[in-house]
Amino acid sequence: MRSRTVAAATLAAATVLTPLTAASAAPDTHPGHGHGHEQAAPLIVGHRGASAYRPEHTLAAYELAAELGADVIEPDLVATKDGVLVVRHENEISGTTDVEERPEFADRQATKTIDGVELTGWFTEDFTLAELKTLRAEERLPELRQESTIFDGAYEVPTFEEVLDERERLSEELDREIGIIPEIKHSTYFQSIGLPMEEEVVEALTEHGLNRPGSGATVQSFELTNLVELRTELGLRADSVFLTSASGAPADLVAAGDPRQYADLLLPSTLRDIARYVDAIGPSLTQVVALEEDGTLGEETRLVADAHAAGLEVVPYTLRPENEFLPVDYRSSEDPAEFGRVLDLAQVYFEAGIDGIFTDSPDLGVVARDRFLAQQDGEHHAG
Repeated sequence: MRSRTVAAATLAAATVLTPLTAASAAPDTHPGHGHGHEQAAPLIVGHRGASAYRPEHTLAAYELAAELGADVIEPDLVATKDGVLVVRHENEISGTTDVEERPEFADRQATKTIDGVELTGWFTEDFTLAELKTLRAEERLPELRQESTIFDGAYEVPTFEEVLDERERLSEELDREIGIIPEIKHSTYFQSIGLPMEEEVVEALTEHGLNRPGSGATVQSFELTNLVELRTELGLRADSVFLTSASGAPADLVAAGDPRQYADLLLPSTLRDIARYVDAIGPSLTQVVALEEDGTLGEETRLVADAHAAGLEVVPYTLRPENEFLPVDYRSSEDPAEFGRVLDLAQVYFEAGIDGIFTDSPDLGVVARDRFLAQQDGEHHAG
């Protein structure tokens, strides 16, 4: 496995990303990247599986997501001590496994700084795969998703390889191709401790016949350096997505001393540069339709139009059904766990022209999309 030091990572960020147009060796377009935008039925991405109904990032959550109609399933990737890619939202696992209750691992508790944030807990990189396999997954939001807690202790932490196998099984069983969109988590951090994941991801996709344009596989990251390296150095031919946030900056740019924030990277000129390396952006929902100061839904931004003009698709995150996660004017009650007007909210985002949406409840995403497409069809025939 190729290793990269922090110094080398910082140099790569500085030379390749400051500015992006300085990467003169890169092509104007890349395999699988279109020259224009063509609107199609928006994709429904099962965010961490069907995580509104099952503990996230378990094979059961992915299976249910596909059965509920998700077009794509999303595993987040972190590394074990012995360099195996496993699926957890974070490398700190006290909130998603029973590790806190396991006395044999009490001495593994540690305090670390991950992407500038100090965390105390248990981290995947301090466990071998065999040790992680003794743990069991738990619901991350038990106060909101009490029904999901009945599955606590039922499922293992899966490897990326197991999720790829599950995708193949589900595609065959459901007689339709299920896509997969792995996210490489904390790339700069894992590079700094000698556990880079990028090469492993390319190898796994290649072995499963997915490292090609249009395969249904897409690689995503909140960092840019690794996405550029994947495209220009590591042989990624499948599609890729640059994830963004409404605040803050990519960890790789911070490490390189680059002052740009996510907002700076979404300017029209920068989007055109980014489009040389990736196929889509994955912003937060509030970057597509803003929230007002009082928490109600605001106005649509220019982001979708600007991204489409640059040849990039837009797949925002995360549509969740509970009132806790909805704009104030789309909530059904004061109960944070009760489902609100999530179908009406989804309609707003589809009307904004997004190309897909990450959702914890794929069944509701499918219903909302079907309503939107039926309305579009009706308007087309009426016109």
